[in-house]
Amino acid sequence: MEQIYNPYLPLTEYVPDGEPHVFGDRVYLYGSHDRAGGTEYCEEDYVVWSAPTDNLRDWRFEGVSFRKNQHPGNEDGQHKLYAPDCIKGPDGRYYLYYAPDGLNTIGVAISDVPQGPFEYYGEVKLPENPDVQKGFLDAREEKQPETPEEWIRKMEQKMNLFDPGVYTEDGRVWLYFGFTRSFAVELMPDMLTGIGELKEMVPGRSAAKGTPFEGHAFFEASSMRKIGALYYFIYSSEKSHELCYATGPSPMGPFSYGGTIISNGDIGLDGRQKPVTQFGNTHGSIEKIGEAYYVFYHRQTHGTEYSRQGCAEPIEIREDGSIPQAAVTSCGLNGSGLIASGSYPAAIACHIADRSMPERIHYQGGEMKEKPHVVQQQNQVFITGIRNRSKIGFKYFRFLDADLLALEFRGSFFGKVTIAFDETGKDVIGECELQVDNSEWEMELIPITVRPGQHPLYLYFRGDGLLDFKTLAFFST
Repeated sequence: MEQIYNPYLPLTEYVPDGEPHVFGDRVYLYGSHDRAGGTEYCEEDYVVWSAPTDNLRDWRFEGVSFRKNQHPGNEDGQHKLYAPDCIKGPDGRYYLYYAPDGLNTIGVAISDVPQGPFEYYGEVKLPENPDVQKGFLDAREEKQPETPEEWIRKMEQKMNLFDPGVYTEDGRVWLYFGFTRSFAVELMPDMLTGIGELKEMVPGRSAAKGTPFEGHAFFEASSMRKIGALYYFIYSSEKSHELCYATGPSPMGPFSYGGTIISNGDIGLDGRQKPVTQFGNTHGSIEKIGEAYYVFYHRQTHGTEYSRQGCAEPIEIREDGSIPQAAVTSCGLNGSGLIASGSYPAAIACHIADRSMPERIHYQGGEMKEKPHVVQQQNQVFITGIRNRSKIGFKYFRFLDADLLALEFRGSFFGKVTIAFDETGKDVIGECELQVDNSEWEMELIPITVRPGQHPLYLYFRGDGLLDFKTLAFFST
């Protein structure tokens, strides 16, 4: 049976900041493009992936859609392409909006087909706003020895042309953008020129104090959708690891705070305060595909912020328009838990933690590399850094009659692994002593006793040393 898991693209592909759009009978995924083991955000050219709307298990690579050196003045490719968005314009052509880093401009590229390739079209021209200084996110400012609060206040004085999102309805087009402050403007039919008032959408951290947005103020990643009569402004909050939403009666608001759609560390879900995995920034949106709604977001790998992979989860839109927070899972777009039969890569784990997970995001790495994390070496992708009291979790598997679990390890580790159906490790289904001392991959076979049905699966490690974990496989003897 064909299945899919998170990340939904191949494990050697790194497309974060996902903006999904249904055009015709396919959903197209636009995003940034990171590199395995990268040292900066968005080091690669844009690519597009797509899938049939009636089969989200079948993603297809559509090729490179736009290259860094296609933007005028960036022939040497030194300015990277940050998170884009794409719409079908009133003229039937497809417009890709993007922000090259350090240039404080929003570029536009055009194609006759949604997958591209796109050709450079022009730069957005905005109305003047005398109340805010035009500025840009300069990487050099990130490294200045100041507190995060001081840096945020500095950024809030500027209008950063960053993370463009676009929305069209009845022949009209709106553009959304910003960093620490969110802005929106309507565009003329040329798809480049702003008209009317440049409006602030939802408050940044300073303006959010004393409002329902406090603690979840705007940070970046503007995106607009419409569901029924409500408009949903989706954004990455000041917490950075969560996608939040606000609702309003029109594409320009006014908007009221709605809640958190997803956190890539599951923070806030059922009151959780500590992350279940290495968390970091996220960016994405929601989309109706077929008869269901989904949220697209990304996770961190390689123990840094710079090698991010796209994930997705089904979400619920309640009758009152609210969206309850979704959990991060391993099964994502599959429609149900993965069948507990055959082999799976360990890197689809959605919970990767140990006893002392960081409670804040370490953007420059450091502590992240000291915790268990997903890594790629050549074409092999696996979990590395497993140690005493590490916990690796998968949600969810559908069990029927599996009675043997095979785990593929390498490294040097002497201790025990316990297999359980619950996060606390009390619902034990199997256990095995581990005596691993090998630089090559070796298989450990563990008898398990399961209950039929859909369950999470957790592996708990106790002992001395370090392990890499490549695959798990289920068998019925």
